[in-house]
Amino acid sequence: MKKQLTTWDHLAAAPHRSLFLVGALQGVITLFWWVVDLTGRYGIADLTATWSVVPTWAHAFLMIYGFFPFFILGFLFTTYPNWMSGEKVKPGEYMTTCLLMAAGAMLFYVGMLSDKAVVIMGVAVMLAGWSVACYILLRVMIGASSSDKRHAMVTSTALLMGWLGLACYLLWLMTDSWMLLNFSRTAGIWFFLLPIVLTVSHRMIPFFSSRVLDNYVMVRPYWMLWLMLLCTASHGLLQLLDMPSYLWLVDFPLATFALYLSFQWGFLRSFSVSLLAVLHISFAWLGVSMLLYGVQSLVLMQSEGTSLILGLAPLHALAIGYFASMVLGMASRVTIGHSGRPLVLDHFTWLLFIGFQAVAIIRILADVVPTAANMTPMLYLVAGLIWLGCFVLWAARFVPVYWRQRVDGKPG
Repeated sequence: MKKQLTTWDHLAAAPHRSLFLVGALQGVITLFWWVVDLTGRYGIADLTATWSVVPTWAHAFLMIYGFFPFFILGFLFTTYPNWMSGEKVKPGEYMTTCLLMAAGAMLFYVGMLSDKAVVIMGVAVMLAGWSVACYILLRVMIGASSSDKRHAMVTSTALLMGWLGLACYLLWLMTDSWMLLNFSRTAGIWFFLLPIVLTVSHRMIPFFSSRVLDNYVMVRPYWMLWLMLLCTASHGLLQLLDMPSYLWLVDFPLATFALYLSFQWGFLRSFSVSLLAVLHISFAWLGVSMLLYGVQSLVLMQSEGTSLILGLAPLHALAIGYFASMVLGMASRVTIGHSGRPLVLDHFTWLLFIGFQAVAIIRILADVVPTAANMTPMLYLVAGLIWLGCFVLWAARFVPVYWRQRVDGKPG
């Protein structure tokens, strides 16, 4: 008699299932908490709460280390063996990673409402889960038979930098050292998230494009990837050294390379296939965000460091426009493909993706348009509400897939 599979069996059937599930839930909870905080902070509603960690730094932590990593690890656990003909990651390994990081995130929220000591405990548990993930992926990479491990070496190094950034956040909670907090948030963006998302884009976007676009010439220059990664690391170092007036020296080249690749990879042609277009649109945000960073830095130099004309617009163009859009575009593709469904993005999910783009634009306009100054708090809240609404609908659409069997009956 054939064994009846349980929900746990389905969740453990493939690496992306449990990690994407928690990532989706974590995204909803994180955004809901942020909207509640914004609503109370700006007096839009009578919602007041006392948090054990400054909300701004809690928000930064949750987005960098408590949201994106679930999707990134689910993706890398799936792709590392395929990229390098390596050993498959065992269910016990990726489930251990998922459970530790999920438990850590839950403790973080409990601690925010109760006591900072519980927050510290939560971050420590998340760090343990991250350590397991680093060990697993490094073992797969080192033992793989493929001679080409270039992309995996970059993503593995970035994961280790993310581990270091998370460890520094833990130490900041224990010591209140501004230097540790500054390194944690800088490393999280410029040494962890951007190198990983950029490297995955470099590998996967030309590959996916070549599978669906006729007469497609795959362009994947490694020398350009190395230069882009150098610019990324240099930006992070300049930021750590508190030298924002010189960021344009690396931001403009990075923007130029990104926009060039958008053109070469077939940005306009991608709109014939919506599942491909979401990846191309997401990547285009990298060029836009780095142009904004470069302009802001150049103005800072000319004004001798007194004019931050774009505020946080460059950061949100990068974080929402590029990171969030790309992660969710990739997650949608992996979920659809690995559930046995046809690789087609339905109209509903396409509209949700457009909603995410609206969030990025509204959040940028709040800092860029001078006439919006009086409406800034409201625009922040509107952007947050749209993002929350879109993400709740995205989660409702995809989360049930993770605890159900593939529609084609195949394992995985």
